[in-house]
Amino acid sequence: MSKEAADVILARELGLYYADPLGYTMFAFPWDTDADLQQVLLAPQYRERFGCDYGPDVWSCEFLDDLGGEVKLRGFDGKNAVDPIQYSTASGHGIGKSTLVAWIIKWIMDTRPFAQGTVTANTAEQLRTKTWAELGKWHRRSVTSHWFDYTSGRGAMALRHKIHKEEWYCSAQTCREENSEAFAGQHAANSTSFYVFDEASAVPNKIFEVREGGTTDGEPMTFDFGNPTRNSGKFYDNTVGKMRHRYKVRKIDSRDVAITNKQRIDAWIEDYGIDSDFVKVRVLGEFPSQGNTQFISGEAVEAAMERELHPMASKGFPRVLGVDVARFGDDDSVIYSRKGPDARSFEPDVFNGLDTVQLTQKVIAKFQFFDSIGDRPVMIFVDGGGIGGGVVDQLRHLGYPVMEVHFGGKPSDGDTYRYKADEMWGDLKADLDSVCLPDRFTKYGLRLHEDLTAREFGYTLTGQKINLESKTDMKARGIASPDMADGLVLTYAMGVIALNQLQGNEFVNLGTTHAVDDYDPHADIR
Repeated sequence: MSKEAADVILARELGLYYADPLGYTMFAFPWDTDADLQQVLLAPQYRERFGCDYGPDVWSCEFLDDLGGEVKLRGFDGKNAVDPIQYSTASGHGIGKSTLVAWIIKWIMDTRPFAQGTVTANTAEQLRTKTWAELGKWHRRSVTSHWFDYTSGRGAMALRHKIHKEEWYCSAQTCREENSEAFAGQHAANSTSFYVFDEASAVPNKIFEVREGGTTDGEPMTFDFGNPTRNSGKFYDNTVGKMRHRYKVRKIDSRDVAITNKQRIDAWIEDYGIDSDFVKVRVLGEFPSQGNTQFISGEAVEAAMERELHPMASKGFPRVLGVDVARFGDDDSVIYSRKGPDARSFEPDVFNGLDTVQLTQKVIAKFQFFDSIGDRPVMIFVDGGGIGGGVVDQLRHLGYPVMEVHFGGKPSDGDTYRYKADEMWGDLKADLDSVCLPDRFTKYGLRLHEDLTAREFGYTLTGQKINLESKTDMKARGIASPDMADGLVLTYAMGVIALNQLQGNEFVNLGTTHAVDDYDPHADIR
């Protein structure tokens, strides 16, 4: 039989595995004859199914079978686009995810003529020496190794069909944000456009966003794998956050995987504890309660969102408003009200594109609403930086109790915090054991959770004062300005407590704020 005739038969055989990636994996590689591949004994149900002793671990078998089910569910006909198949998988260490990545890439490339793919990892070294090297290992052992050219040089990592080099390929790209254009423009209207992100926690949000353009036609697929090291970013959002409903989410515990070092895992659990962030990330495949540089933990925010709000919890506390003023087109202005521990009962007001006159009118409307129900706010704390001063001036001119707060101003506790913003965020953080926030799965709750948990922090070189990540730095790593959270933290600009039992509705100032002038919160507003 000629080589050409043999390839025709092989192509027909591979076509049988179009919707069967596990079947392909067992067919394409020499499990029975290559001792180097015989690391894992197949579970009984798969051993019976394939008549082979060795193969993928159970978690990989289950993943591949599930993937095949998603292909069948969509029934792509080669013409009409179907919904993307999108997986987000968080895992502990040492489970063999790079090996599964290699099988997925080979399955797509071998069963879908003119497929186009892009692969990346958290670092260039990880991409070249782990992810791409693992693909090379399995490609060389596959039944189609003669169909494709595999290259692994720096800046030239690709798997290309020998005849259709420009139309049928998978390339490896570094995930630097400035390289985002390399992830754009990938389309396979009559085939599969696919993306694989290894160690996805550290892939910039911008790269996730750009790849969306390659999921609009054909039979698109995305696969994200990684240790869940950060409680922010797209990998977090897609796995446990606001976008998880768009993804097939999987969590792999290292203890359940055949190839992991169980003695080492047991030692970690003994040393750090099963509930420690160290074990959660490295073993259980769970996101940490608090990232290493995360200022407010997701656990603390979620507790505040789930806490029952007692009907009398806010009695005796003053109503205060925090107003964060938008400075840029994508940012929002937020008016947030709080009454003691109650930051839940009234939704914040969120606006985009308002000028200072319009925003001032919105603040007045909010103030008058509370006044009409007998809960007149004692103070309006306004972010006075940038254009916020205009809102302050107008409110003051109209006689409202307003105080201008500068995020970059001097904090009351200068020994602990660098700026006023750091201190306000710190005061909110300290209050999370008693305050009640909106339910996480409401419109505003989702956004508030993201805002509060996304911000990172460090310490000043001298004095070791807490210094929150700047909004510029947050945007540089793809995190939106935390406008919702800033509206809430502004309500912590000044400590006030009600003394209803002694002085009616008068309030005494327990803290300080850095304002343009000292405004008497006890004075009548009109």
